Amino acid sequence: MKLHHKWSKRLAIMAIGATVAISGGVISSPKPTQAATASITSTTKANSIISLGKRYLGTPYKFGAKVGQTRNFDCSTLTKYIFGKYGISLPRTAAQQSKVGSYVSKKNWKKGDLLFFSVPGRSGVGHVGVYIGNNKMLNTYGAGGVKITTINSYWNSHYMTARRVIK
Repeated sequence: MKLHHKWSKRLAIMAIGATVAISGGVISSPKPTQAATASITSTTKANSIISLGKRYLGTPYKFGAKVGQTRNFDCSTLTKYIFGKYGISLPRTAAQQSKVGSYVSKKNWKKGDLLFFSVPGRSGVGHVGVYIGNNKMLNTYGAGGVKITTINSYWNSHYMTARRVIK
């Protein structure tokens, strides 16, 4: 009797397995649209880039910092480094970075967008930060090094453009 019970149990398990395997292609959850998939992917990538950048909070600022090292950063070596770790190659300077990707209006900023600003004493773009949401950016300049900065009246008065490089 025990032997018959074991075989019946095995047959039942195999039958359930076969049913699931056969119906697996029929009963499936709907696949997200290409736009939804792209949005999920770009949001995930933006959050990953921002998280990596936050690991460097407090890292000293150094104008003209060497590319590829993490002892210190200037604004554009920070963006070049953190975006590069996620397969997005950016040029060296803030001015050069302001020409890549696609234009984004202020009202359409998303996490991961690059924000560009003028700086006193220089013409054109002289500073870049990464938009992290809630009117804040990750960037580096002066004392304190890499930091999260509120985009206040100072930054708004120096704002030049924004670019989206995360696809």
